[in-house]
Amino acid sequence: MIRLQKLLAGAGLGSRRTIEGWIREGRVSVAGHTAELGDRASPGDDVRLDGRKLDLGRAAPRGRELLLYNKPLGEVTTRSDPQGRPTVFERLPPPGHGRWIAVGRLDVNTSGLLLLTTDGELAHRLMHPSSEIEREYLVRVRGRPDPATLRRLLTGVELEDGLARFDRIVPESPGAFRVVLHEGRNREVRRLWGAVGHEVSRLRRIRYGPIELPRDLRPGTSRKADAALGARLAQEVPAPADPQPRR
Repeated sequence: MIRLQKLLAGAGLGSRRTIEGWIREGRVSVAGHTAELGDRASPGDDVRLDGRKLDLGRAAPRGRELLLYNKPLGEVTTRSDPQGRPTVFERLPPPGHGRWIAVGRLDVNTSGLLLLTTDGELAHRLMHPSSEIEREYLVRVRGRPDPATLRRLLTGVELEDGLARFDRIVPESPGAFRVVLHEGRNREVRRLWGAVGHEVSRLRRIRYGPIELPRDLRPGTSRKADAALGARLAQEVPAPADPQPRR
């Protein structure tokens, strides 16, 4: 028996976080009973989403797929947008099985490398706070930060959700920097610079863990990664312990 959100994530139905949301909303049932966080099931059980039976036994054994996408400005990292803005999913090729799950998000005004996978368990591991996987960005800010400001960004700045800092800052040109951090908090790069008085005017992600944005991958295009690259990415992050069920 496998924890329900882990079972559905392994079948490529979504990330663990997404599936936990479905369970909280009462959309998932097991053997005719509404599921709760902490429930367990097997691939052959009668598991349903919104009343539709899920074929977990057939989906689970298939291999993972990994997609590299060069997100342009103006696209949102959601499947649909109430404001009618274009989404990253509109440009993607269909996967061989399951569906694409975005590994984190890039906001509408941020471009660059976005990873997507059909492996919900891998997506969960990559986004889990314990992974501490590096993200690298090219950033341009308004004004000229002085050395004291850069030191402050490296030692730590208090944000509304706690202390944050960059692991490395490398000047590229006046007002432009290459920055590295190992967290994935919402708009963290922009908020860090804003907290020290420098608004971000341009932001592009160029690396996620061991995977760099290919130089020949044009904005709005994608490329499937080979199995070796996917395996290398999976080796970067440990499997986090299952959370305690919330009642």
